[in-house]
Amino acid sequence: MSSVARTSAHGLSPASVRSTARITLIRPSAISSLHAYSAAIVPPLGLAYVAAALEAAGHEVCVIDALGEAPLARHPSAHPRLVAHGLTIEDIVARIPANVQGIGVSVMFSQQWPHVAAILRAVRAAFPTVPIFVGGEHASATWQYLLAACPEVTLCALGEGEDTAVDIAAWIAGDGDLADIPGIAFRRDGSPHQTARRTRLREIDGVPRPAWHLFPLENYLANGFGHGVNRGRSIPMLATRGCPYQCTFCSSPDMWTTRYYARTPALLVDEIVDYVDRYRIANVDFEDLTAFIKRDWILAFCAELERRGVRITYQLPSGTRSEALDAEVLEALARTGCRNLTYAPESGSPATLHDIKKKVRPERALESMRLAKRLGVNIKANLMIGFPDETRRELAKTIALGLRAAWIGVDDIPLFPFSPYPGTALYESLRRAGTIPAPDDEYFAGLGYMDVTMNATVCRHIGTFELNLYRILGMSAFYAIGYARRPARVLRTIRNVIAERSETVLEQRLVEYRRRWAKRRPSPAAAMPPARHAEPSPMLSWSPDFERK
Repeated sequence: MSSVARTSAHGLSPASVRSTARITLIRPSAISSLHAYSAAIVPPLGLAYVAAALEAAGHEVCVIDALGEAPLARHPSAHPRLVAHGLTIEDIVARIPANVQGIGVSVMFSQQWPHVAAILRAVRAAFPTVPIFVGGEHASATWQYLLAACPEVTLCALGEGEDTAVDIAAWIAGDGDLADIPGIAFRRDGSPHQTARRTRLREIDGVPRPAWHLFPLENYLANGFGHGVNRGRSIPMLATRGCPYQCTFCSSPDMWTTRYYARTPALLVDEIVDYVDRYRIANVDFEDLTAFIKRDWILAFCAELERRGVRITYQLPSGTRSEALDAEVLEALARTGCRNLTYAPESGSPATLHDIKKKVRPERALESMRLAKRLGVNIKANLMIGFPDETRRELAKTIALGLRAAWIGVDDIPLFPFSPYPGTALYESLRRAGTIPAPDDEYFAGLGYMDVTMNATVCRHIGTFELNLYRILGMSAFYAIGYARRPARVLRTIRNVIAERSETVLEQRLVEYRRRWAKRRPSPAAAMPPARHAEPSPMLSWSPDFERK
């Protein structure tokens, strides 16, 4: 048991904290490759949960959302092949309160690291004695590298962040020993040292709701920014935590373990109703790692929405499984507002699926997609090519699966290149084999999958140029089939792009291009108006016209 004041993110009251600290949390600028076709502008749900936990424990919290404060601003990053979206480094540092006692920085994606490292250097220069802690997927996967290569970092928070951040804040305030805090890594005698792994939160119903009042949320809501397609004022949510599967290309087992917990449907709907009233949301983007696994849970959630007359749309933009999505479940989802659903078959090759531990049956996935399309749900199917041992024959099976999906009406079929991300089983095996280099800024900068000029393959049988050619031709064929078989989509897409709304991911990307290049790009200071809290709405329903605004 830690000698730090153990304040659970969902258990103890602020009065139980012996000392409090002034903590600033930083969501860095978003990063994309120089020629990327998209950059996600999404409210930082994980950091909002951490901020809420710190507030619940009695700490004073300031948040700097570098992307949310200037989402349309673009400027050179600290790496020549990357572009930063949001506030400049100077703007971020200028917003940190002078009396701050601890600074936390979220690093979710490895490609962000070269720019985040520059932010950390600037923060350390301005606050030479303030502890800086880093959390998120990248920090959890590369803590040894971060502590060895980045002296500005005091410690790393590993895995699920709420309780760990509370313990770190208590230590900053003077309570307890750093070595006694589970779930962190720091330098001991000059070398990176990891403490005992922290037990995952189980009673997730009691976790404080995200502290959206600390973020410029209106900048996201008023402009249709979100993880999925633009269906009006959208907010991200989690219905579950973790994933029970062990896909070798995914960092979830390292970050979250394989424990999977679902929230009580009634409490989840309570939160949705609160957001409808407080922020006038029209849509929910569920950001679960593997959304809606249990059939009975899905039906209970849908029944709760119907019982309470909650009329919203919602989408599952993260890849989900098809096992539980039979006719009854899909009908319930469509009836209660699910308008966008992402499947993640990944490959059409049984051999590849076996190698990457992806427990999915392509034929079952196709049948579920067909049923969903008949119900009017927009479908995205994620496919991936370029795994280390993949052959041309196996790749062809994935292309064939995409062609079949396009034929039955699947709307979006991205063909992603495999990238060995830190924290994944495949990354570790490739490092041991010497196939990929030791981590550094150049490696991290090259991990973007939305820029075909930067994807270097690790496939032993297919070269980079050939793989990128398959990718471009494959996606072109998928969309050509989809639009040729359903010509009405052409008019719908043109109409949606002109109106700056979207029903599919392709339309969303086209809208982003139109915003980026057809309009004059604003400066960071003028990129967005100041955030305002939305006026409460007494209604839980609205007309479809409102969703399109």
